[in-house]
Amino acid sequence: MSDADAHATCTVGQLARLTGVSPDTIRHYERVGVLPAAVRGANGYRRFPADAARRVMLVRRALDAGFSLADLRSVLGVRDRGGAPCHEVYAMAERRLAELNERIGELERLRDELHAALQQWRVQLERATRGQRVGLLDAWAAGAAPKRRPRAALQRR
Repeated sequence: MSDADAHATCTVGQLARLTGVSPDTIRHYERVGVLPAAVRGANGYRRFPADAARRVMLVRRALDAGFSLADLRSVLGVRDRGGAPCHEVYAMAERRLAELNERIGELERLRDELHAALQQWRVQLERATRGQRVGLLDAWAAGAAPKRRPRAALQRR
């Protein structure tokens, strides 16, 4: 990086365009601490260093992999203070992989259930007259025992 690049800064809008996220996302990342606080110019505008784009892309990629903003705030804070959070990152990634494998298993079971239901429904619909209600979803729900975690528990933390 040249001396000029080291002192180059960009506004929220410029950083958003560079990284493909919204200006609100940039401000949110700063607010939650995954993006260091920007310096304010005389006009009050936030000015981020040129390497902030790399940081935003790191955050986006980590979020895509299932890391939470709280996870990232923690490990990036350690890193920003000169520490090496590599073991924590590894442990987080291991946990996320286990969660993904569990979710994949749940999705495979759901796919199989839906495939079987479609086969049964096809037969029911072929026997029914046009416009007759056969209660496909009701029958499916009645036969389903709660096997999976609640939907909210499966979403990113």
